[in-house]
Amino acid sequence: MKLICVRLMNDDVFWEPAAEATAEMKIKRSLFIGHIFPCRESEGVRAVLAMVEAKHRNANHNCFAYCLAEGRLKHSSDDGEPSGTAGKPILAAIMKSGMVNLIVIVTRYFGGIKLGVRGLIEAYGQTAASVLSLAERVERTRSNRLAVRLPYSEIGDIAHLLSAYGTAGAPVWKYGAEAEVSADIKISAAPKIAVELDELQARKLIYSWNWLF
Repeated sequence: MKLICVRLMNDDVFWEPAAEATAEMKIKRSLFIGHIFPCRESEGVRAVLAMVEAKHRNANHNCFAYCLAEGRLKHSSDDGEPSGTAGKPILAAIMKSGMVNLIVIVTRYFGGIKLGVRGLIEAYGQTAASVLSLAERVERTRSNRLAVRLPYSEIGDIAHLLSAYGTAGAPVWKYGAEAEVSADIKISAAPKIAVELDELQARKLIYSWNWLF
């Protein structure tokens, strides 16, 4: 018995912000404050937005964009600014940064001078780019967790197979009536190792996949 999950991913590596960061810009007397937060789920987005909005409750706008689920989920908000002048340039800055799994919020305290459409686009884009440039990056590996249950006689072949294709971290072995091993296989190697495991299934091994990211 096997469970194979199919997912369209080309690269083994992606980048996330390692921690929160903040940057400020003063543009024609308006104060723009950029905030970046690591975030992977919609629930985290809501929590971060609520926190920033509470902290800056007197601000005129808290515009934002996020990129979650390794870039598959994106959204932006102008929060009352003219359509397309805030959320989109923030999201464009995120896309240019190459990072995923984050939310960027740009808070604006209006200084009395209107910036116009072009001025707003530049101000929000520049503030987002500034805070993104300050964020420390951390490299993550896209991997698929492989679990195999096998007879003891097959340990050598499976260990060799895992070594040949490489794993993200060391395989974890358990020993009972049968041997069990789990290992995080890089996305690019998963289809190849699955083919070889299919060929070995006559030897009474059972394998399954669980996606990590």
